[in-house]
Amino acid sequence: QVQLVESGGGWVQSGRSLRLSCAASKSISDIHVMGWYRQAPGKQRELVAFIISDGRTNYADPVKGRFTISRDDAKNTMYLQMNNLKPEDTAVYYCSDGDYWGKGTLVTVSS
Repeated sequence: QVQLVESGGGWVQSGRSLRLSCAASKSISDIHVMGWYRQAPGKQRELVAFIISDGRTNYADPVKGRFTISRDDAKNTMYLQMNNLKPEDTAVYYCSDGDYWGKGTLVTVSS
């Protein structure tokens, strides 16, 4: 079992940046895939990006070119660098290893 804790959310104006962190309670070096998801008000949760242990990444089309996912296995932490934020990025962002989920961190982008 692993506990995941997201942080770094907040309120920003359109065009600005935020970096989210996902801290794990134990080593993530054995976790093959980790991902960021988001859920906007009134919408279903959707995949934002995922990263494989070998460093390969994949992004949802709405965030390609603006978001960057990374992981630091030595720190047991995954990150999501979000640049050029848009109002439609407003959501609660969650991290997951496929089995466990964090409680989320809220990102609000104003126009």
